[in-house]
Amino acid sequence: MSENTSLRRGRPGYDQQGILDVAVAAFNEFGYDATSMGVLAERLGLSKSAIYHHFTSKDEILDRALDSALAALEGVLEDADAAGGRAADRLDLVLRGAVHVLVDRLPSVTLLLRVRGNTEVERRALERRRAFDKRVTALVSEAQGEGSLRSDLDASVVSRLTFGMINSIVEWYRPGGTETADRLADDVVAVALDGLRMPTSNRVADLLA
Repeated sequence: MSENTSLRRGRPGYDQQGILDVAVAAFNEFGYDATSMGVLAERLGLSKSAIYHHFTSKDEILDRALDSALAALEGVLEDADAAGGRAADRLDLVLRGAVHVLVDRLPSVTLLLRVRGNTEVERRALERRRAFDKRVTALVSEAQGEGSLRSDLDASVVSRLTFGMINSIVEWYRPGGTETADRLADDVVAVALDGLRMPTSNRVADLLA
């Protein structure tokens, strides 16, 4: 999509991002399938033709919303890879970055987590999620191999449980509360990694037996 397309404006008060924000809120409230272009037009106070000035279809709106969340999550992995260092340290960066993405893009991440693969757009999004999960699992396995994390746990299970915890934040987190993104990230790392790092007590032999 060209820069001119992404920045184009229609009627005063709504650009593409403004319409996208309202649409994502409606998708999360009613479900994507149950939200028609008519519902969006009513929410926006625009005609359907005014929406079509910005987006060719409801699927395009969904695609843009899901890409916003997925691209940010994929960027977290790229940033961690670029940082280099131990796998455990890169995993720490990924977990913290994922929490920040969730907080910063809460509506679009919430929508992503509710995708079930009913449309081609949703299936593409799920494929990107699976690719993300696979890379996180590989990072966990690498950290286990270097001796930074316990090796008696399956890497894929560790990845699923850890991101299950992170993803659950969408169910209770409310912007403007006492929990900041940094504090949430600290809590996630404390629960996930401090519970997985190799213990230093005499219980090591028992755990690895």
